[in-house]
Amino acid sequence: MTTPVAEPARRRRGEQLHSALLDAAWDELVEVGYTSLTMESIAARAHTGIAVLYRRWANKDELVLAALEHYRNSHPVELPDTGSLRGDLLASLIGMGEIRTAFFTVAATAAFSGLAAGNGLTLAQGRDRILGDQARSRAEIIYQRAHDRAEIDLGRIPPAVLTMPFDLVRHDLLMTLEPVGRARIESILDELFLPLVRSARDGAGPAGAE
Repeated sequence: MTTPVAEPARRRRGEQLHSALLDAAWDELVEVGYTSLTMESIAARAHTGIAVLYRRWANKDELVLAALEHYRNSHPVELPDTGSLRGDLLASLIGMGEIRTAFFTVAATAAFSGLAAGNGLTLAQGRDRILGDQARSRAEIIYQRAHDRAEIDLGRIPPAVLTMPFDLVRHDLLMTLEPVGRARIESILDELFLPLVRSARDGAGPAGAE
């Protein structure tokens, strides 16, 4: 009887290979951390040669940043549509905490271990590179809907006020590395954010003005 011949492993190319390399970098980052991670260990996890990595990324830091971006983009936070500004923000911020906790844990550990500095980035530049603009895009859609419903007047609200709920929740995530509780998010919205934007809408002056 003829022994079946095992089919050779299918060679990964293009986007499939690129995604596999970034997935391997993320898994290695989660398992051993930024400090212990090496290009060699990522190549071994991805079952490929180290030259394959260096053809795409100049060094470990660039690969780690790309892996963080890849994970963030492949695990999006759902954009809610509850019919109210408070409902949309509450759902979005709770979802951000539930989905992003692992990401923030890994990203914060890497950043505090020198990832941003290793790339010659300031802390602000490192934050923007790691976090991306997805949250900003979701917020813009939520706020435009609320403006169209006449819940707020976008022309009277400073940008710093609009980013405040997201900034505070991200801060809590980075400080505790745990999902932000519903009560905390409701406090941010009901005691800080909503009074400011409603005051602006009702003609009490631009939100945040003295």
